Amino acid sequence: MAKSGDTKSFWERMESIDRRVIFLILLVVVAIPLVISVGVEIPPTAPVIEAHEAVESLEAGDVLMVSIDFDATSAPELIPMLESVLRQAFEKDVKVVMLGHIAIGLPLGHVALEEAAAELGKIYGVDYVDLGYRPGYVAVMIAMGREISDVFATDYQGTRLADMEITRDLHSYEDVDLLFGFEHGAVIDYWVRYVQARFGQRMTFGTTAVMAPDAYPYLQAGQIEGLVGGLKGAAEYETLIGVPGMATRGMPAQEWAHLLVIGFIALGNMGFFFTRRKRRRSAAEAGQA
Repeated sequence: MAKSGDTKSFWERMESIDRRVIFLILLVVVAIPLVISVGVEIPPTAPVIEAHEAVESLEAGDVLMVSIDFDATSAPELIPMLESVLRQAFEKDVKVVMLGHIAIGLPLGHVALEEAAAELGKIYGVDYVDLGYRPGYVAVMIAMGREISDVFATDYQGTRLADMEITRDLHSYEDVDLLFGFEHGAVIDYWVRYVQARFGQRMTFGTTAVMAPDAYPYLQAGQIEGLVGGLKGAAEYETLIGVPGMATRGMPAQEWAHLLVIGFIALGNMGFFFTRRKRRRSAAEAGQA
């Protein structure tokens, strides 16, 4: 009986544990695989392979349009895949044209663009350009199908498109060989509805994990070529290009954190079961008395 009582008192103590203790445990569990670089095998899945092959199909001199449609809240998932795509494109001597439909996220994309360009010796205005942001993404998307310079007369620095080698002959989607959007919201729907459906633009996407299920119908319908979903998808893409990065390092931490949360959920349910049984037993004993 004493042993049973000790067990039940343990669950009672677990019910009142300070949440800060839980946060501290989670911090330690996430930090350990990041500090000691725990390796995990990340086999690429078909949608990520298709996205990689879409970029791989481009030839030197082709134009890859990159759309930054996320902000800092989704950067941990989307920046690693953006870096991988930029590195892959630059290694193939593909021209990169960046723009964005979320203004506060575009600087994050620009940093990744400049870092990849510096690493591979690319020249601004010749090998890559950042067009910047224009409000009203649906109107912008449709207008770009007629003449890009009508919307983006200059790049983000104010340089005229006609004065740069990379954009001198860039007029519409006919001059864009592939569009790769990085999404955390509904902008992906407008890319497909107004650009793919109307202009037949080849496109593929990287999305946050929570957005990926909404994008799969486009993939299954053949409207997009491949899909990179969440941190796992980013890690798979890093595997395909052979350059492990933030996503590959982050996957063990994410997996350990998920296992810890599952463990907490299991403990919580066990505690609820045992404490409820104790209360019922106490109520029954009180009734008999």
